[in-house]
Amino acid sequence: MKKITRKFVISVATGAFLAVGLTATVMAATPQPGGTLSFVVASKIPSYDGHQETTFGMGHPIRPFYSLLIRVNPENPADPADFKCDLCEGDVPEATDGGTKYTFKIRSGITFHDGTPLTSADIKATYDKIIFPPEGVPSSRKAFFKMVDSVEAPDANTVVFNLKFPSGAFIPAVATPFNFVYSKKDLDAHGYDWHKKNINGTGPYIFIEDIPGQHVLGKKNPNYHFEGRPYLDGFKAISAPKMAVRINAIRGNQASIEFRGFPPKARDDMVNALGDKLTVQESDWNCVLMSTVNTKRPPFDDIRVRQALTLAVDRYAGSKYLSQIAIVKTVGGLVFPGHPLAASQEELEQLIGYSRDIEASRAKARALLKEAGVPEGFKFVFNNRGVDQPYKVVGTWLVDQWRKVGLDPQQTVKPSPQFYATLRKQFDFDVSIDFNCQSVINPIADVSKFLCSAGNNYSQCESQEVEDLYNTLMRAETLDEQRSIMRQYEKAALDFASGAITLWWYKINPHREYVKGWKIAPSHYLNQHLDNVWCTDGKCS
Repeated sequence: MKKITRKFVISVATGAFLAVGLTATVMAATPQPGGTLSFVVASKIPSYDGHQETTFGMGHPIRPFYSLLIRVNPENPADPADFKCDLCEGDVPEATDGGTKYTFKIRSGITFHDGTPLTSADIKATYDKIIFPPEGVPSSRKAFFKMVDSVEAPDANTVVFNLKFPSGAFIPAVATPFNFVYSKKDLDAHGYDWHKKNINGTGPYIFIEDIPGQHVLGKKNPNYHFEGRPYLDGFKAISAPKMAVRINAIRGNQASIEFRGFPPKARDDMVNALGDKLTVQESDWNCVLMSTVNTKRPPFDDIRVRQALTLAVDRYAGSKYLSQIAIVKTVGGLVFPGHPLAASQEELEQLIGYSRDIEASRAKARALLKEAGVPEGFKFVFNNRGVDQPYKVVGTWLVDQWRKVGLDPQQTVKPSPQFYATLRKQFDFDVSIDFNCQSVINPIADVSKFLCSAGNNYSQCESQEVEDLYNTLMRAETLDEQRSIMRQYEKAALDFASGAITLWWYKINPHREYVKGWKIAPSHYLNQHLDNVWCTDGKCS
């Protein structure tokens, strides 16, 4: 049996990504410093806390203020196993002690924006908050670190992670771009809620202001730890929830780029209008849209009702239709399509909700609803997010799918802050749109979303079977073992039906051709620190 290694993942995964430049191939050029990059953001900011949030609406405007321990290689962000030190020095360390110990050396001379020196104690305090949060403190990626036993800071320049067992999922989890490094002084003095409303990082840009509904401004950090960067004098993140506003901003050169993505028709219209003034980059996307059921709300506490919801959805017809108008495309299971741990087409069609015989699936759905005592025309509230792509588009389609089995969902669309409050604080929903959007392609960590104990699972479910299978999956060493257990885990999670997968996303980024240095990744969370972005001929201003 062959172990799945980081090198093996590179060889099978990188072929899944595509970058298309509609302008001539750009020759290597010397970055030109100066200017302010304006970009549009399609969502509001629920809070500034990277450890809690899961949305690009926070990540795009706030990530540039912070540093990470390690990050994806900004020159090669499509590679799922190419990581570089950020706050650590040298190369990303290999494991010692039989794969259970990782020792990071921390750069000297780094300061937070308030002038506080950074030490290993800040790294430890950050990861203690992420991995071992106190009761009541949200941590959306806590489940990524089930293999970690403890974090130590034996001296000011050394951080040690002690693992319970070897895991190839550890290093990609450390590189997650939401793992903002916070000051221990801030955490000690102000508590774990302080970073929801305050910003103090060591990143390439220093926070100036956030005017809700208008923009976030950042200016160049003159003491940034990568010499000569950032190249820009600053950035302006413009709030623009409506897609038409974002398109017009780029067409009118009021903004240079939107880092999340546009649907195919918007791309085509922009290319027709701007020609060689535009560059387009495209990629598969480590993000899947789904619905989450509140298992504490009757009748959704009945597994038959939850299964009926997923059986009603025709994913294959939906892919053909929605891929023309929305940023979704691929039918897949829990794992990023094309990864060696993903289900084959034959395996996929054996899962609940994935049969190509939609009439038989919907007949089964109706039978299950009848068995559960759910009357024809049953009304329930479907909580959706006030972001057009792809939430409102796919949400409207989902409502139509559920009506085909006799249900009557009432869609309620809310701005992002209220949407998140409903989903993860108040839990006052029947069914909600949800997503599993991850950064680094790290399937064993990514599928932790479907654990009832995960911080980003909002269904209030309980399933010991799913928990036990995941613990076994975390410890599997060979690819064959991982694949076999992943199929069991996937089936158990989908049968339990607290969350139903719809379609995986597809990323299309048209931007002004003068924007250089930014390279597309298979996630809208990656490569957003902006320290390597620059503009030609002073056009970025």
